[in-house]
Amino acid sequence: MTFIKRLVFHLFFLLLAITAGIALSVAGAALYFAPSLPDVHQLQDYQLEMPLRVYTTDDKLIGEFGAQRRQMVKGDEIPQDFINALLAAEDAGFYQHPGVDPRGLVRAALELGTSGRIRSGGSTITMQVARNYLLTLDQTFTRKIREILLSLQMEQILSKQQILELYVNKIYLGQGAYGVGAAAEAYFDKPLDELSLPELATIAGLPKAPSSLNPISSPQRSLIRRNWVLLRMQQLGLIDQSAYQDAVQAPIETRRHHTQPDVQAPWVAEMARQYALERFGEEAYTGNYRIVTTLDSEMQEAARNALINGLVDYDTRHGWRGAEESDIPASLSEAQDRTDRAGLEEELSESPEVESTAREAAARSKTTVAGIDGDVSNWQRVLDATPRLGPLQPAIVIDTDGRTMRVLDDNDEVITIEWPGLEWAARYLSPRGRAAAPGSAGQIAGRGDLVRIMERTRGEGWRLAQMPQAEGALVSLDPQTGALRALQGGFSFANSKFNRVTQARRQPGSNFKPFIYLAALENGMTPATIVNDAPIVQAGIGNQDTWRPENSERSFGGPTRLRVGLYRSLNLVTIRTLQSVGLDNTIDFLVNMGFERNRLPHGLSLALGTAELTPLEIARGYAEIANGGFRIKPWFIESVTKGEDGPNLLEETNPPAACRECDPMDATVTIGDRTYPIAERVASPESVYMLRTMMRDVIERGTGRGALSLNRGDIAGKTGTTNDQRDAWFSGFNSNVATSVWVGKDTNETIAEYGAQAALPIWKDYMGTVLQGTPEAAPTPPDDIVTVRIDPDTGKRLHDEDGGGITEIFRKDNLPPYQQRSIRPELESESGSQGTGSYDAIF
Repeated sequence: MTFIKRLVFHLFFLLLAITAGIALSVAGAALYFAPSLPDVHQLQDYQLEMPLRVYTTDDKLIGEFGAQRRQMVKGDEIPQDFINALLAAEDAGFYQHPGVDPRGLVRAALELGTSGRIRSGGSTITMQVARNYLLTLDQTFTRKIREILLSLQMEQILSKQQILELYVNKIYLGQGAYGVGAAAEAYFDKPLDELSLPELATIAGLPKAPSSLNPISSPQRSLIRRNWVLLRMQQLGLIDQSAYQDAVQAPIETRRHHTQPDVQAPWVAEMARQYALERFGEEAYTGNYRIVTTLDSEMQEAARNALINGLVDYDTRHGWRGAEESDIPASLSEAQDRTDRAGLEEELSESPEVESTAREAAARSKTTVAGIDGDVSNWQRVLDATPRLGPLQPAIVIDTDGRTMRVLDDNDEVITIEWPGLEWAARYLSPRGRAAAPGSAGQIAGRGDLVRIMERTRGEGWRLAQMPQAEGALVSLDPQTGALRALQGGFSFANSKFNRVTQARRQPGSNFKPFIYLAALENGMTPATIVNDAPIVQAGIGNQDTWRPENSERSFGGPTRLRVGLYRSLNLVTIRTLQSVGLDNTIDFLVNMGFERNRLPHGLSLALGTAELTPLEIARGYAEIANGGFRIKPWFIESVTKGEDGPNLLEETNPPAACRECDPMDATVTIGDRTYPIAERVASPESVYMLRTMMRDVIERGTGRGALSLNRGDIAGKTGTTNDQRDAWFSGFNSNVATSVWVGKDTNETIAEYGAQAALPIWKDYMGTVLQGTPEAAPTPPDDIVTVRIDPDTGKRLHDEDGGGITEIFRKDNLPPYQQRSIRPELESESGSQGTGSYDAIF
């Protein structure tokens, strides 16, 4: 007996010592960390966050960032069933503990002692509020101590209802939704107070893993988690047996909420978001900032349509690569049997009925669609979870019959695709080959296959489609100011957020040649200057191979005028032109135009466009040709304001602008209602004008002839194709719009098409739309430009009395020498010859 008394005595004092130790530790931690703790009182004045909004120059919304998916819910507006479900899932002792759960602290201490870090959850709702509002998310011991101390303070200052209100409005619940109000809309497309008990339990189960338990993308896993939450509620006495039975057997019925901006310009919206984040920090998402961009809504829509349609057309030419997914079970019940249980061990181990009730609920989720036999509940879920990619809608094949295919789309509509929308789908073999055309719809896809469909043009019904293998970029600038008017950074922002206009550094190939020719014209050469189109051999250095560049036609033309060299895109003429001007001189000129020196290869390959440049950099160079030779800088933010109605102007961009008509002494120019500083001139008006006429010849007789269908005399441009057809380009302009288009693969594999095939049709589609109904905009010749007749073979000037020849333009102070006559003038007069006076003209 004495032994027992001693044991009890020692145990009592041991527990007392442990308790005192914990108390002293807490007190010591409080004293140590208290000075650096955030002020909990700030949570009493929590304000509704207002998002960052981004607009076009004509006031069309293109994006919202921050609180746009958060709908504030007051504490007394939170349904009691949701509070109960949340407590059952996250913190059953919320109303009893003082902000921390002692058992959770012990578990955290044991983890820290054994592993050196805290791995498990176990945080109370109060602790999560402290972390989400006042601390960082790093998992460290120091942060955990601060979290505990803040939680204890919060419980002294805030009521339980206030803490719950803060929690349910801040927590991320997947699908871009922050807070329960936004989640109700995101998953069920209705207000929080209209949700049923099963729907509330579904949302309450999301904080554990918002992505993998998402009821839209993972309905089977979400069902298991939901029914576990309902079981916990029943075990805790928060719902009775009858409500539990009804709820766990309820089908899962989600309805995705779709929000669309006024104008589809996600890459520009993202550029504005990044700018705001750099300028204002995290306040950018909450401070009610409004950014107006230079984007024109109609031009942007034209750019988007042109690039998307052009890439679809490219993909159609190269064949069908098959369904995105096959053998998808039609019913949710069948899909439930196949679902992965990983990560749900805790829920499944609670009770066998969690899985059985989830299976029963899946069976009760049976849905039918007119025109389809049987349950298609899983097909609906798959389609709802599959994002649209541009104009491509997800669809699942119902059946095929001869040359027709029936599909279910993501609007629960049964669509029949006729043969004109299917016959293109010959099987893809390689970038340069495809199999024989299909003979029936069944050879293309079968029941349960996930495919893409899109509407054909001009009301011609539907067609089968697929995500294009090739990507692209289109950027359009105002040449006078450099303002960005349209930007499409790829086929689908949902599929890839990589902005190919500003981030994809690709070789422009022949698209770069106009800049080499402009340098030549600035250095005394003329459109009639003769350059020898002949082989070039450059010995390799060290282990490098000998360099033997060739023309694309693998032929040589001998003496060739500069104008012909450009519109026929002759590589050897361009290289010799670069040699004549000098590599250093040319690079200096290009740097003055705005190209970065360290991005320009210091070698003759520069003439062939081997510099790795973005489409935006190329478009800027073409804009400088279009504006008459002024250096401009692309810009896209017109103004930044703060406030509900934008009363507080924070920033307004004021870039330099081109002005052909301005006096050299002028410092500013007024365009519309804004005044700009005049941009620096980087090339003479005469050189730019001559180059522009040479680039017009690319349209009239060169690789850009496809643009003649626009029936405009004011457009000029240049194609570009790199080695092995990895990149296809077309860049062109009139005096009001400069646009570059690139098509290629992110993997840098061949697209097996030239710039005239892949890029020019996109450029033509876009420019045809934005220039429709506008007057032609071409510059008048500068005063110093004169027209004379020359011999096309020699580039030399003909005498007035000489017949034949062609006309060419020159600076009046840089005319070519006269063609030397090969016979005496008196003999020519006596013979009556009206030729050029050359040997070939006489004999």
